Amino acid sequence: MLDQRTAPYAAFIMRLALGILFLAHFGLKFFVFTPAGTAQFFASLGLPGGLAYLTMAIEFVGGIALILGIYARVVAIILIPVLLGAIATVHGPAGFFFTNTNGGWEFPAFWIVGLIVFALIGDGKYALKPTSFKR
Repeated sequence: MLDQRTAPYAAFIMRLALGILFLAHFGLKFFVFTPAGTAQFFASLGLPGGLAYLTMAIEFVGGIALILGIYARVVAIILIPVLLGAIATVHGPAGFFFTNTNGGWEFPAFWIVGLIVFALIGDGKYALKPTSFKR
């Protein structure tokens, strides 16, 4: 049974955690690897270098939207392909465990599960623009 008193706070905490993680990953690409370096890495994987800039934009805007609660349920679903791409190109070939060289796919897969759970449970407390689906 879902506790209606605490569930909105749980969704809020999940929303913040997911948003902060996306901002952290954006920050890593932007401040540590630099946008040009990230584009070069994407190209080394056989991907278009420009996809790096799109990925960084999605991570940044998506992270902010999650934290603020702006259509966060929809944003959570939109962010899943970014993680699937990370699994397909980098983490999948490294094996399951994230401690493997190049990090396995265990963490990105769990992150996807978190996004799905969040999208199903709802925007949570303090969302600035809650997602409204017509029934």
